[in-house]
Amino acid sequence: MQMTIPAVYYRGGTSKGIFFKQSDLPAAARQPGEARDRILLRVLGSPDPYGKQIDGLGNASSSTSKAVIVDKSSRPGHDVDYLFGQVAIDKPFVDWSGNCGNLTAAVGAFAVSQGLIDPSAVPQNGLCTVRIWQQNIGKTIIAHIPICNGRVQETGDFELDGVTFPAAEIRIDFLDPADGEGDMFPTGNLTDELDIPGIGRLKATLINSGIPTIFVNAADIGCTGTESQEDINNDAAMLAKLETLRAHGAVKMGLIRDISEAAARQHTPKIAWVAPPRSYQAAGGKTVAAEDIDILVRAMSMGKLHHAMMGTASVAIATAAAVPGTLVNLAAGGGDRNEIRFGHPSGTLRVGAAAQLHNGKWTVAQASMSRSARVIMSGQVHLPESAF
Repeated sequence: MQMTIPAVYYRGGTSKGIFFKQSDLPAAARQPGEARDRILLRVLGSPDPYGKQIDGLGNASSSTSKAVIVDKSSRPGHDVDYLFGQVAIDKPFVDWSGNCGNLTAAVGAFAVSQGLIDPSAVPQNGLCTVRIWQQNIGKTIIAHIPICNGRVQETGDFELDGVTFPAAEIRIDFLDPADGEGDMFPTGNLTDELDIPGIGRLKATLINSGIPTIFVNAADIGCTGTESQEDINNDAAMLAKLETLRAHGAVKMGLIRDISEAAARQHTPKIAWVAPPRSYQAAGGKTVAAEDIDILVRAMSMGKLHHAMMGTASVAIATAAAVPGTLVNLAAGGGDRNEIRFGHPSGTLRVGAAAQLHNGKWTVAQASMSRSARVIMSGQVHLPESAF
């Protein structure tokens, strides 16, 4: 027999994922462990050696193999707790090491629609402020959800490159986005030099903001910064090089002790490469002009080039750009800045952050961006009882 669990299937930003209220999960799956992971894997259709997730809700990409668990928060000053799981496609593995910034846009909307927000805090028309506790990284996120006639407004004219149809704009503020309790720059340096076997020496900016991210110069790895998904994802040698860089960078950041541990930590850190602006043709045929962007950025997610840009990596880009001397800041022309418009495989995105230097350490109080979210389907997911 099959069992059913109430769920909502959302697009959030340039990602899609299945959303659950924690209280709707079977009792054994309301806490970390094998039961919870097995349910999420089966719902998304993993592990699938064919790489298609045909027997689940996943769409065979890191952007669409995601799960979110939300419920009311007992933490003072917060409305809901948000837990994110990145579900591997071909392995029986759920990575809980980081956040998904794109799906964050849907968390506030889900909270309002599911009655997790005090009705007195939801206006008849206007913006509902939802304070979210992001459990994976222990950070506060504030989502400003548009409300129309007492309900979440999902349609609108806000356009987001990487998403075909316009929708209602959701502004997201990431408070104190430095990931974890340590320094925003874990090595204490704005740039480090990595010595990678088989690759050589190259500069890198290692940052914990939004999500742990390793930035390198595109030219140092034989790239231009204008690469499409096909350019990277069909190049086995480049994929291997980037994973090697990611593994060595993770050790340098103190996230793992040995490069052999990187395979079990696929979601973090991210690796991205940057380059000065130049014109290129984005996915869908859109032309991005050099004069319309400050920098080019390409980023990997779960071993593949992301079709647009991860929301958390966008926070890392905004933060690094705001700190003079990082590779991101230098590729964008250097100097002081509190916002940046970058080019990614599907188009462009503007993000903002303001950095300050305190006692020799850089800090960022807040990073902001706009996204959108829409319910695709709601009801119940079905999965064999044997999966749980």
